[in-house]
Amino acid sequence: MSNRMWGGRFAEGPDAIMEEINASIDYDRKLYRQDIAGSKAHVRMLAAQQIVTAEDAAKIADGLDTILSEIEEGKFTFSRALEDIHMNIEARLAELIGPTAGRLHTGRSRNDQVATDFRLWVRDTLDTLDQQLSELMQALAEKAEIHAADVMPGFTHLQSAQPVTFGHHLLAYVEMFARDRSRVRDARARMNESPLGAAALAGTSFPIDRKATAEALGFDRPTANSLDAVSDRDFVIEALAASSICAVHLSRFAEEIVIWCSAQFGFIKLSDKFSTGSSIMPQKKNPDAAELIRAKTGRIFGSLQGLLVVMKGLPLAYSKDMQEDKEQAFDGLSSISLALAAMTGMVKDLEPNTKVLKKAAGSGYSTATDLADWLVRVLGMPFRDAHHVTGRIVGIAVERNCELHKVPLEAMQEVDATITEEVFSVLSVDKSVRSRVSYGGTAPVNVRKQARRWLKELARG
Repeated sequence: MSNRMWGGRFAEGPDAIMEEINASIDYDRKLYRQDIAGSKAHVRMLAAQQIVTAEDAAKIADGLDTILSEIEEGKFTFSRALEDIHMNIEARLAELIGPTAGRLHTGRSRNDQVATDFRLWVRDTLDTLDQQLSELMQALAEKAEIHAADVMPGFTHLQSAQPVTFGHHLLAYVEMFARDRSRVRDARARMNESPLGAAALAGTSFPIDRKATAEALGFDRPTANSLDAVSDRDFVIEALAASSICAVHLSRFAEEIVIWCSAQFGFIKLSDKFSTGSSIMPQKKNPDAAELIRAKTGRIFGSLQGLLVVMKGLPLAYSKDMQEDKEQAFDGLSSISLALAAMTGMVKDLEPNTKVLKKAAGSGYSTATDLADWLVRVLGMPFRDAHHVTGRIVGIAVERNCELHKVPLEAMQEVDATITEEVFSVLSVDKSVRSRVSYGGTAPVNVRKQARRWLKELARG
């Protein structure tokens, strides 16, 4: 029996294998709200343009509302034989209102229909990611303000470098996630054009009003080229690209949380809410939420790479290859959304071990740069000479197995006789961070100011 949705061209139904490879309803049913919204906008426009009667448009709209209720109440039966969400809804509409249902597809194709539905879904998802990023940034900024003066080691090469504050470290991620949020918003603005009415690839001969349907669906404008409208998946690729960069930032922070939670570091504590145990080792408390965020980054990258490979060799306009876009997007974008939610929860939950952090901040001779800066600033020494003198003093500290601020003044003066007692004013970690008052520096006064600025900006939306 021919597929009634394809019309009279096919005398036989598809082979079982063809049906299996062709069907997308198992995953694209996720688009049902967007599909029904697009159809309702389309039929209202058809009636306004007198392409269908107002009576038929009302019957179609009522039928679509019924279908929406059936799906949301779990009463709708999805059929793999009908391939996708569009055909499933159209077939059910025909059961509900009869032949009038066939008028809905006037002036459109599945090609522009799916492009419209998918844009609506991606747009909704980007709005969700925007909000989630805002919530994560707020959690970080709030914690940064609380811990603006709590010192910790700053690292390069994962070696102690210079003291910073815990709040300053958290604000570094606020900056990263702010860029992610900007990319999400840019992607949304660029994609907000309506393909509806582009039809299969060439537009339609019916006197449709594409501006009306674009406005009804919240788009800024209709797409300007019908070929591009149905074959473009840049909007999905860009959403996944923005998500991939965001995932990099989430993964870097997740890695730090894993390190910080270890017994060897002990920098932070996570409650039981975001930890798991071991089936054999009763003492274990594992930061599995952070580890899973780190792992989901690979899935998000894979979604982007998979779609890039699907699209790279396709001629205009639509090809069935593009059906493979949905699973990639659904998986990648749902993964980034879950990762953002988990990270926000962990940020709110974690508490720094301030005593451990402060002790670690002074290890590894982390105030050596402060000593070199003092030699330049107070004694007028060229920085390269100051670097050399400081290195020799650090060597003395290593030999004596003591911290830099505990090296006796006499020992320092053996390296350079002009060094005075004043040098000890810069060698503690607290004084070190307080001195870093340059814009963007780690001084607590800076950190509080930046945290409050971010909280104020986030409150504006």
